[in-house]
Amino acid sequence: MNVAPDIRADPKLEADELWFKDAIIYQLHVKAFADSNHDGIGDFAGLTEKLDYLQDLGVTALWLLPFYPSPGRDDGYDISDYRHINPDFGTLQDFRRFMQEARRRK
Repeated sequence: MNVAPDIRADPKLEADELWFKDAIIYQLHVKAFADSNHDGIGDFAGLTEKLDYLQDLGVTALWLLPFYPSPGRDDGYDISDYRHINPDFGTLQDFRRFMQEARRRK
């Protein structure tokens, strides 16, 4: 399954090569941000629910720390599978919904 075509940015939106100069970037760990199912681990459904809050803060870009499957020896940076989402954080469908909702808030 190739998800890259589904998550690539629209080239028209990338026209401003200096976008980062005025960006308000919010870095977060999905696992620690918002827990939608109350299992003690943040997930993409919870993050999606908080997008309006982040927008109200003035955030213009999100920097997500690793959210792929990992053996967990290096806080998720030791990625074992770039094609899937760590199941603790939700499903690929949850991630796609998050991306769609995030793009709606530009």
